[in-house]
Amino acid sequence: MPEKTEKAKWSPKRLVEAFCNRFRQYKRRPLSLILFLLVTLCALITFAVLLFLLIYILVLGVPNLTPSLFAWEYNSENVSLLPSLINTLLLTGLSLIICVPLGIFTAIYLAEYAKRGSKFVSVVRITAETLSGIPSIVYGLFGMLFFVLYLHWDYSLLAGAATAAIMILPLIIRTTEEALQSVPDGYREASFGLGAGKLRTVFRAVLPSAIPGILSGIILAIGRVVGETAALLYTAGTIAELPESIFSSTRTLSLHMYLLSSEGFHTKEAYATAVVLLILVLGINFLSSFVAKRLMKKQG
Repeated sequence: MPEKTEKAKWSPKRLVEAFCNRFRQYKRRPLSLILFLLVTLCALITFAVLLFLLIYILVLGVPNLTPSLFAWEYNSENVSLLPSLINTLLLTGLSLIICVPLGIFTAIYLAEYAKRGSKFVSVVRITAETLSGIPSIVYGLFGMLFFVLYLHWDYSLLAGAATAAIMILPLIIRTTEEALQSVPDGYREASFGLGAGKLRTVFRAVLPSAIPGILSGIILAIGRVVGETAALLYTAGTIAELPESIFSSTRTLSLHMYLLSSEGFHTKEAYATAVVLLILVLGINFLSSFVAKRLMKKQG
């Protein structure tokens, strides 16, 4: 019975009734009514645009999904996306291995060990927020000059992963810090009252409670890496082959789609690649949400 009630709560009929009730409430206040209608209109336009993009990509891409696109080796005839798909997973995993521990430990220091109101903390936060707004092409230029040319890594999986790790590091730091700060101080006080030290309190009481928020930041970071093109064009390379080592040049799925569409000879295959990229991002999001829910149930 509770499940039926919950479903009925979010039924289209209930949503229309809620809209009508809110409309009646604001009817006597013209300014509030105008603002309510504008906000509702903006929400409907945003939803319509998103729905249109999804339908447009699926309609043009799904009919072009052929077995040749998933061939093990890429050539000019089949323009297989499978090597790029595997390269995307490898590069994303490597970049997360580099930046997630560094970002989480930095956030733990800022939220738990640094003095509140410290100038150093303020500088780190401002720097992270500034780096989050820098265009990805700037990261690509830095990665090419430092990793590719100065360190002589050339166009490689490692250079692309290091550049992507620097690009998403501020996002990991900020989201993890906010998740840690959202944990009630009562958890810390209870742990200290039981005789636990600072380190044990952080890793046994605070960090497990902040895992859903940390996973949300990691999901956003994965989405940015998977959809990145400009930064990886100057660091990872464009060779559509499976890497023999971390110093081999690679091509990610988004870069593969960009090159196919820019060449103009395989536009249909580019739309099919967009469908696979969309499914990949949605799959990662659902998997991460499932893991977060399971962790929350275990804590409960």
